[in-house]
Amino acid sequence: MVSDTIEKGDIVWIDYDAWTVNPNGTSTLFDTTHDEVAKKEGKFDEKKVYIEVPVVVGRGRLFEGLEASLVGAKVGGTIEVLIPPEKGAGVRDPRLVELRTEREFLRQEISPEVGLEVSISGKHGVVTAVSAGRVRVDFNNPLAGKTLKYVVKATRKAKTPEERVRAVIDMDYGLADQFKLDLKGGSAEIHLPDVCKTDEKWFVSKFRVVADLRELSDLKTIRFIEEYEKKETKAEPKAGAKGAEAPAEAGKETPPAEAATKKPRKRATATKAKPAAKTRAEEELPASEKSPEEL
Repeated sequence: MVSDTIEKGDIVWIDYDAWTVNPNGTSTLFDTTHDEVAKKEGKFDEKKVYIEVPVVVGRGRLFEGLEASLVGAKVGGTIEVLIPPEKGAGVRDPRLVELRTEREFLRQEISPEVGLEVSISGKHGVVTAVSAGRVRVDFNNPLAGKTLKYVVKATRKAKTPEERVRAVIDMDYGLADQFKLDLKGGSAEIHLPDVCKTDEKWFVSKFRVVADLRELSDLKTIRFIEEYEKKETKAEPKAGAKGAEAPAEAGKETPPAEAATKKPRKRATATKAKPAAKTRAEEELPASEKSPEEL
């Protein structure tokens, strides 16, 4: 029987509210899995899905202070933890505040203004000042130098190999319930839903899924399977009385399949910011393992 105590290496689903603690003692919400909390604090995002999220404990993917509070906690229990900057997003580094020319932004058809999030030379930052043709950009983590408060509850733990595989897919892409899994003797066959066939996000996420499955499971072989079925054409109606109805039938449009249009939506995340995703050519995978059908 799997213990309900959270240990390093476990994958658990958590619900949480995350706040920054201000110098005057008040708190400001910056992330949550609860839509009612987001609405109350004026932070609700219609493009975001507010549900519990899976996280890996003990692998350095969470803020150090949050991770330490989860190790040894019980599934189903609620904990509250204050995290100082050095165990959260880190202290602010003045060297990460840079001055850039306004022309550099205009060449990219970007009109810089205070508060604008930008990406320059692969670094993400926020414009903090614009003056006399100069633009100041802060590349520090927005939470750097701030004390954080988390109220978090581990709702469940991945206990079986299949639950761990689905949790990894959920972490790295989403829509885990739409994937069909066949796990046998250290091998996994993962049947992709139709949405993955045309979704650019999946093309990038796939390599992260493989890397995480190698790290977090005992799988030796991972295969992704795409299935395409040939649709049979309907026989043409015979000439006669029924033929008169054919134009009306032909005018009807076949409704598109809902499954093909459903794509993963943005969700809350308690994990630290991830580096920019590598292109396929940059993935550190042996050449013999780069086939899209067997990774």
